[in-house]
Formats: sequence, C-alpha cells, structure tokens
Amino acid sequence: MSRTLLVTSALPYANGSIHLGHMVEHIQTDIWVRHQRMRGHVVYLICADDTHGTPVMLAAEAQGITPEQMIEKARAEHMEDFAGFHIQHDLYYSTHSPETRAFASEIYQRLKTAGLINIRPIEQLFDPVRGMFLPDRFIKGECPRCHARDQYGDSCEVCGASYAPTDLIHPVSAISGATPVRRTSEHHFFRLGACESFLKEWTRSGTIPPEAANKLDEWFDAGLSDWDISRDAPYFGFEIPGAPNKFFYVWLDAPIGYIGTFKKLADTQGLDFDAFWNPDSRVELYHFIGKDILYFHSLFWPAMLECAGFRTPTQLFVHGFLTVNGQKMSKSRGSFITAGNYLRHLDPEYLRYYYAAKLNSGMDDLDLNLEDFIARVNSDLVGKYVNIASRAAGFISKRFDGQLSPTLHPAAEALVERFRDRAESIAMLYDAREFGKALREIMELADGANQFIDSAKPWDMAKEPSLQEALQQVCTSALEMFRLLTLFLKPVLPVLAAKVEAFLDIPALDWSQATDDAALPGRRIRPYQHLITRIDPKQVEALVVVSKELTPPAPEPLPEPAHLLPVADTIGIDDFSKIDLRVARILAADTVPEADKLLRLTLDIGVEQRTVFAGIKHAYTPEQLVGRLTVMVANLSPRKMRFGESQGMVLAAGDGSGLYLLSPDSGATPGLRIK
Repeated sequence: MSRTLLVTSALPYANGSIHLGHMVEHIQTDIWVRHQRMRGHVVYLICADDTHGTPVMLAAEAQGITPEQMIEKARAEHMEDFAGFHIQHDLYYSTHSPETRAFASEIYQRLKTAGLINIRPIEQLFDPVRGMFLPDRFIKGECPRCHARDQYGDSCEVCGASYAPTDLIHPVSAISGATPVRRTSEHHFFRLGACESFLKEWTRSGTIPPEAANKLDEWFDAGLSDWDISRDAPYFGFEIPGAPNKFFYVWLDAPIGYIGTFKKLADTQGLDFDAFWNPDSRVELYHFIGKDILYFHSLFWPAMLECAGFRTPTQLFVHGFLTVNGQKMSKSRGSFITAGNYLRHLDPEYLRYYYAAKLNSGMDDLDLNLEDFIARVNSDLVGKYVNIASRAAGFISKRFDGQLSPTLHPAAEALVERFRDRAESIAMLYDAREFGKALREIMELADGANQFIDSAKPWDMAKEPSLQEALQQVCTSALEMFRLLTLFLKPVLPVLAAKVEAFLDIPALDWSQATDDAALPGRRIRPYQHLITRIDPKQVEALVVVSKELTPPAPEPLPEPAHLLPVADTIGIDDFSKIDLRVARILAADTVPEADKLLRLTLDIGVEQRTVFAGIKHAYTPEQLVGRLTVMVANLSPRKMRFGESQGMVLAAGDGSGLYLLSPDSGATPGLRIK
C-alpha cells in the first residue's frame, strides 16, 4: 500500500561551507528517500539553511555585507553542493522566511496562552564596547574550578566543568576584547518541565533509538529546566511579538523552519498543509539528525509541537559523527574536506557508495579511511559490478548487433532467480537504514555473477561457431544480473543507474521490476561505453593537499592571551599530601551528545570503576583512549553534571594549542598510588 512521507535532514548553519561530515546525513537521507520512491511511495524531501544567531550577524559584519546578503550567498553555495552530490530535495529553503516567522510567532502565542511561557530577569555578561549581551561561546576566561585560562563561557575543556558565564574568572569578550560587565535583562522561558510526562512517554514509544532514550533518562532524572528561548538586541533573527528588542533564540525557530519550508512547498505545489501537520495526520514525518542535536529534537521540538497543537514526528533517525582516518576532521592534516573541494576532484557517487557501505541504523560514528575508500570503490564498483557489463556487452554488440537472446542460459536460470528472490530482503534492509548490510548482499550477488561468467568462459565460446546461441544466452544472462544489481544499487548510485538504463535501453528502474523475467531478454542494447573509472590515489592525494592549502589562517588571539599558565601560589606538603593520585586504565570512552567538548570515561582504579567526564573530545577520539593508562585525582568530590555524575578528574597538560593526557610509564597497574 502506498504511503505518504515527509522527510527532513537537519538544517545546515549558514555561517560555513558544507563539508563531508554534513554529507553523511544528507547522503543517508537521500538514499532512503530514493528507495521509498522506488517502492512506489509518495515522498517529500525538504531542507533549509539555519540562518539566525549572533555568529551569522558578526560574520556578515566582518564581510561588510548584511546578514540577508550573507545567508543568501551561503544558501546558493549549499544548494550547489547538495546538487553536486545528487541530493534530490523537493525544496531547499531558508529559516529566514515569512512562513517560518509566522509559525514561530503562532507557536509562541499558543504556548503563552497555555501558560507555558515565563518571563523573568536574568543576569548576563554585557560587552560595553559592542553594546551587546554576549552568548556563552563569545566569552573566554579562567575556569572557576581548575583555573585553566582561555576557556569558553559555558564549560572548561581541561577539567570538563560546566558553569554559568558569570562564574568565569577574568572574563573577556571574544568580540571586542573588553572586560564584560554584569547586567540584568528580562528573558522568555518555555516551561519544558511541564511537558515531562508527555516527553517520557513519547521518547519511549519507538520514536527515537533505544540508546538515545536511555541517554535522555539522565536529563529526566536531573529534572527538566525551563528553556531560555529569547535573546537581546542586537541579534539576527525574528523579534518576539509584543516584546520589542527581544528575539527568538535560534534553536526556537530553526526546527520551526521544517514547518515553514513545507508551507512554502505546499503553497507552490497546491498541497493540503493541514493534512501534513495537524495532530491526526496520517502522513509519516521523519527527521534525519546527528546525535549532537538529539536533545533539541527529542525534547524541545516535540514538546513545542504537542503543546501548540501540531503533530509530532513519527521517528527520529539518529546517526553518529564522521572521522577521517580514525581521527576528528582536521584542517592541518587536510582531512577537513568541503563538499566543493571534493566535487572538484572526485565523482560524488564514490562517496555515496562508501558512506552507504558503512552506514547502519545505529548512532555509531563513521570513519572515512581514505586508503580503504580507494580500495573499496575500485574493488566493488569497478572490479565487481561494472566489470559484469564490460565482460558481456562487447560480445552482444559485435556478434549479435546489440540483440539479446530471448532466453537465459540454462546454467544461469537458478542464479538469476536467486537475484530476484533477494530483492525483498534487500528492500527491507534499505527501509531499516541498514545500508551496509544491503550493499554486502548486493556485492555477494555480484560475486556470483562474475563466477558464472568465469565458469562459462564467453571468450572461449566466441571461438566456436556452434556455440554462438549459447554465447548470446550467457551474455544476456550476465546483463540481466547486471540489470538487477543496478536496480538494487540505484538508491545509492542514481546517476550511474541512469547511464545503465540508457545503455540497456530500458525504462527507469523501480522495485516492481525486480521480479519481471521479461524486462531485458529479447531487447536490443546500445553499444557499451565506460560507465565508471577507478579512483587514482593521486586524486585523493591532491584533494588532501588542496584541503590543507585552503586552511584559513589561525584567528588572532584574544587580548591578554594566557596560553601558558604562570606558576600558582605555593602550597605546603600537607596540602599536596591530601591529593590521592591513582593510575587508572580507561576501559571505555564515549561521546556525550549534549556536550561538544566532553568524553565519558569509564576508569579502572584497581579497587573499583569510576565514571569521569573529561573535556578532551577535541584532542582524542574514543577509540584512541580505550585501554590506555592515565592519572586521575581519585579523592575529588563527585560533581553532579546534567548528563551524570563525574567521580574524579583525569590529568592533562595544555598550552592553548594542544591538549595531552598524562600517562604513567609502561608496567604501571590500575590502582597504584602516585607519590
């Protein structure tokens, strides 16, 4: 039965280029959407640029243009990049639109009428030079806990502490270098805690992955706080109705951009908007997002929708982060690769295939290993898949004027039937977003097709006049298997599939043709032309080099830089003896989706295991840490954080340009006390 689906990807921020990390999500989304369309379902894929906030305002100012000019320039670039990777949006729009403004105001008014908006004064840091309140990320200073310098206004990268910007010691504005002052301002808050009962049920109803629901339990256990949804002028965004110089926080109107974008599409195509967004809608709504924005999409977003009288998402599909060669993307290593740079060097379908081969339905991180990327694409797409056509098509063109046999070779009938039998299981894997498993099944079938050609030896049959009919049947059978493989790969390789459809002179492939035994035999094909070429390692090397060359210069340091810490005031031996330093082995390391700097470490200290949150995410991947020995402060008072309790502190050294975890000599065992 045909279904109607509305699908979105997370909205890229307008202050930056699309990079290969973004493309994990957008390729995953596009493959899934293309598969659903091939199954006969009606699917609308929408996306938009996320355009509001202080970073956009300041970046536009630095370029000497208006924010509106900057975001339109970014949108044009983003649309070009997505089109280059064959992402097939029905509409790619902007959150800075009249439609999104109208729905943001409407939802706010409905929440306010329902008694879910509180307005109260809060104290913030204010830049007296720029005349503006400072977002957390635009304040730096000394950590109030460990006294590390040059830390952001919300958390410390050295000790992992979370705090209010007003707690920073010697704060400095990252915009002007001025010392900020404290000022009070009225802010608008959404009473998220009033939605706790609904959210507990919604997050456990199959709408989000179980592992994501487990993480959210930590937030429920800590209690849901009111959510600050306003910002003070100057701010690039939508002004709150009835509140002059107060603007909606970007995370309030960004997801509402899904609604605004669809409204634009509905008005353009004559669709019934209410049928998609009313609470009783039969349309399925799916959001593809990264695990770093899970909190916003699984708590704030459904709570707003439910309380404002809109439908909630059917499901959130959550994926992990991208690493390159096992490490976080790095401009200095040339592994921070923009979509535009990639497209200038390599075929986008290489990356579509490689990502698909590694993607599953879970939240696991995905690694782009450049050597493996070259090897897998060359082996699978060229050596296995396209090789089938290149081995069979020449005989059909040269000896039979392009005419295929009306029948398959008897030795191939069972194998071709096996291909057709696997169509449904492959479709189910695509539907479940288990793309890696689907491609493994497809390549296993490709191996079978090549083995059939190897055993039939058409190059020998061509030498025997009496075997010409059998030769035509063998090559026809091989091309029928190639047709089926193309059908199975079409969601991943749409442009290559279109070339194959033209070469075989067949209608556009969809899943209903998987069991059509008369789709190819008896037809006349066109002369074969090369469909895809191997990746030359030099192409990848050139891409890495240009990614390094285009690395922008390091930003100017903040006024009064403090990368090297002065020696602290002296302490007595009695003070030092109170610190219990222990050797610890890192048993597990996990990212903390709600924090962009923290890793959750499970430490073995001999007599017990401890959980410690450490601000070392920018310096290490979890895989680099597991099994490693380090040093921890074992008798530090536990600290309750919003994502759990930190039961100690690991020691690291840093100078502002790097961070280095301290480790004991080899041979040390967990639990040893350091003296």
